[in-house]
Amino acid sequence: MQKNNKLIRYLIITVALFAAMFSYYVWQIAKTPNYQVDEKKGFALLIPKGATFETVWDSLSTHKIVRDELSFKFLAKLLKFHENVHEGRYMITAEMGNYELLKKLRAGRQDAIRLTFNNIRLKKDLVHKIGNRFQFDSLTFANMLNDSTVARKYGFTNETIMCMFLPNTYEVYWTVTPNEFFDTMHGWYKKFWTEERKQKAAAIGLTPIQAQIMASIVEAETKKPDEKPRVAGVYMNRLNAKMPLQADPTVVFAHQDFTIKRVNSTLTSIKSPYNTYKVIGLPPGPINLPDLKSIDAVLNYEHHKYMYFCAKEDFSGYHNFAESFEDHLNNARIYQDALNKLNIHSTKK
Repeated sequence: MQKNNKLIRYLIITVALFAAMFSYYVWQIAKTPNYQVDEKKGFALLIPKGATFETVWDSLSTHKIVRDELSFKFLAKLLKFHENVHEGRYMITAEMGNYELLKKLRAGRQDAIRLTFNNIRLKKDLVHKIGNRFQFDSLTFANMLNDSTVARKYGFTNETIMCMFLPNTYEVYWTVTPNEFFDTMHGWYKKFWTEERKQKAAAIGLTPIQAQIMASIVEAETKKPDEKPRVAGVYMNRLNAKMPLQADPTVVFAHQDFTIKRVNSTLTSIKSPYNTYKVIGLPPGPINLPDLKSIDAVLNYEHHKYMYFCAKEDFSGYHNFAESFEDHLNNARIYQDALNKLNIHSTKK
């Protein structure tokens, strides 16, 4: 009887040891960091639609991400990941263990792409910014961007569709379709154009789209946030007086040559609806994607009598403003003298 008790005790101890060892092994393969990725950047695992476990493994294997392949495959089978492969973009970090990653993949908890729009002038710039960052290709996006039917669907024209893409940082899933992407951008556009902003635009005689076109000119003229309402005031004065806006950046846009530093009479002779030296009123579309502050600067433009402005002689990036053309010429001469002292050719404003 005593022998049997001893045997039972030994058996219990042995089983407990094996259980402890197995638990420790499972804990190790589940929790121990198992991925060779950049500590700061991590690795974006892209799982396309219709992918299988083999597809996922090929990607991980090709990029040599997994340290202990056996433990990853063992836990993947245990968690039935093979039956629960979801398309998406999943960030793998250096501190991740197998369980954390596989649980994330199995649940389809993908990570969004942070997309920032800035310094964009042309449609091709926007297409380049989108690039191949999503599952859809950039050509599909470009075709939609130039499709007048698509533009009309959202209340724009081919010339004004760029207004829908407000400069900001957005979080968008890699699996988004082109149609969903356009819907998302339009959703953010509608959120920005609150009733208050719409009423402000109407009060100054502009539609939201016209306000954005005006803001694109202001954006091109000054990078100083505190000066934008005053510059907007100059162009609103010209617009209300039905005189040509004579905005140099629109002429540069008409030529599609953004290396132009000085606009002269030869350049202003171009026949284009964007040449505000020849055409009275706003151009047919924005000449860039203006900062949201530039749009608000137009909606809340400074009321004054200034009709002209010229770069300040201190080269601060600010401008001198004038009500009369004579005063403007005087400011221009002061600026030119400052340039001459530095032996620099002037840039017309």
